[in-house]
Amino acid sequence: MSSESSRTPAWQRVTEGEQRIGVGLAVVALILLQYFAPRQYAFQPWWIIPALELAILVVLAVANPYRINRESRALRLLGLLIVGVATFATGWSVVLLSYDMISGKHDLSAVELVRNGGAIWLTNVIVFALWYWELDRGGPAARAANRKDKPDFLFPQMATPDLADEEWEPEFLDYLYVSFTNATAFSPTDTMPLSRWAKLAMMFESAISLVTVALVIARAVNVLGS
Repeated sequence: MSSESSRTPAWQRVTEGEQRIGVGLAVVALILLQYFAPRQYAFQPWWIIPALELAILVVLAVANPYRINRESRALRLLGLLIVGVATFATGWSVVLLSYDMISGKHDLSAVELVRNGGAIWLTNVIVFALWYWELDRGGPAARAANRKDKPDFLFPQMATPDLADEEWEPEFLDYLYVSFTNATAFSPTDTMPLSRWAKLAMMFESAISLVTVALVIARAVNVLGS
């Protein structure tokens, strides 16, 4: 390693790119959550969304199996497509769940309400983590190639480089943490959005999370009290 690269944090220079295993497991978890979700909250036919996501995941894994550092317009579009499909499916479920909660047109127990709402909430967390991961500084391959020097998210390691490992660079787990904390606190915590799209994305995630949690808890309390 050259003296220059040893002084420059990894997120500011060309690197090998992150391994696919982390984001791959997250997408598999997302597919499983959608597959086992209640059929009444799934886009019909219920199997088509998980099947499409799995097909795209297989193509991405075969084309770039180990480290995500291959820049390709086609692979980039496929990566965005799988997140877009997952977003549509999650939004569909949230709308149907919200309608059932507001109208009272359901016969679910309090436990079933919390379980179904929790699954949709967790799906929402993974979906927005994928959006943050796919769009920050042009995506994982562009970050590995250091195409953009201005980040969309300011992680603590960037703000305090003296306290961070020089080999640190944001990977999917970091974006998953950002998404989880934003969904639970309904606001940014230790990682700040810098670009307008990042601020809007975090705002929408907080709003969806707030609506889902509020409606599910309110309806579950109502069921328990009846």
